[in-house]
Amino acid sequence: MPYAHNGPVKLHWEEHGHGATLVLIMGHVFPADLWYPVLTALAEHRRVITFDNRGTGRSDATRTHTIGDMCDDVLAVMDAAGAETADVFGVSMGGGIAIELARRAPSRVTSIVLGCTRIKTEPAPVSRRARLIYLVPYRWLSARAGTSAYGSACPPDAAERDISVLRGMRYSRTGAWAQAKAIAQYALPLSEAAHITQPALVLHGDEDGAIPVAEARLIADTLPNSRYVEYRGAGHNFLVSYPERVVADVLDFLPVQDPAASA
Repeated sequence: MPYAHNGPVKLHWEEHGHGATLVLIMGHVFPADLWYPVLTALAEHRRVITFDNRGTGRSDATRTHTIGDMCDDVLAVMDAAGAETADVFGVSMGGGIAIELARRAPSRVTSIVLGCTRIKTEPAPVSRRARLIYLVPYRWLSARAGTSAYGSACPPDAAERDISVLRGMRYSRTGAWAQAKAIAQYALPLSEAAHITQPALVLHGDEDGAIPVAEARLIADTLPNSRYVEYRGAGHNFLVSYPERVVADVLDFLPVQDPAASA
C-alpha cells in the first residue's frame, strides 16, 4: 500500500494504467474512491495517480492547513510516484487546488482539467457554528440530500449507486473542518489567475447548485489558454451524470500520448 509523505503528513496514493501521468484531485471531504465513474476508462489511456486528500480515506488528518499545503501534498505524491510532470484533473475543491498548483509549480503541471470549481477571489470568514455539520454522519446527510446534487439528466440508478458509495466513505471530522477553513481563507485574484498559461479544460454542469455555472464561464474567460465544456442537465456531481462524455472530453483535450511513454 503506497504512501507519500509531506513532512509528517502521510498520504495514501495509488496508480492505475500506463503512459503519461494524469493526477486526479478529489473535492472537499471526499476520498479518491469517488473517482470511480471515470477512473477505469481514463486508466486505459494514461497512468492515472489517485490519492486521498489529507483528512480523507487512508491519509492523515491535520487540525489546520492551507490550500498551499494541499498543493505540496500533490507534489509529494508526484515525487513518490516518480512523476516529474503531470496533467492534473481536479473537481470542486480539487479544482481550486489544481489552479493554485499550476500557478505555484508551473514546471510540474503540463495541463489542468477543472471540474465544478471556481476561482475564489476573496477570503471568507468561516463560522465555528458551521463546524456542527461535520459532526453529523455523512450517511445521514446524503440520505437527506437525496439525488438533488446530480441534476435532471442523471440516471436515477447512477445517482443511487453514488449515494451508496458516499455512505461508505471515510473521512476525519477534524480533517474535514481543516479543509473547510483552508478553502475559506484562500483567495486568488483574477489578475493573477490570468497569468496561468498551461492549457486548461473547464467542465461544469448547467444545473450545479453548489457552484453556479457562471463561475465556470468566468474561469474559461480568465485563463488565457482554456477550453470550456458545459453539461446540460448535470449538477455538481457531473461525473456521475456523464462519465463517458467526461472521459471523451478529457482524453480529447490531453496532449497526444507519446508511444514511448507506455513502452
